[in-house]
Amino acid sequence: MDLFTIENVAGTPLGLVTGSTIKTKDIVKDIGAGLKGLVGGKLGSYEKLMEEARTDAIDQMISNATALGANAIVGVRFESTEVAAGAAEILAYGTAIKR
Repeated sequence: MDLFTIENVAGTPLGLVTGSTIKTKDIVKDIGAGLKGLVGGKLGSYEKLMEEARTDAIDQMISNATALGANAIVGVRFESTEVAAGAAEILAYGTAIKR
């Protein structure tokens, strides 16, 4: 599956496709991040968590596009929001097309 952030690629639009996931941090990572915040530096455990969330959302979006018969997705975008204390949703969306 080809993914593009650009809006226009030759092909027939098949519709909006989305994928989302909600990830939570655990108490151990939260304590570690709090301590790291005191001295500064990268929060590697959170970076890994967010990368996993983006991958899950992309995989779901691709699955939805494949079900429509698409072989590409254009206008790919990401959104994130906190849905509860310590839980974030990552949403990937775009337009499925058949090239």
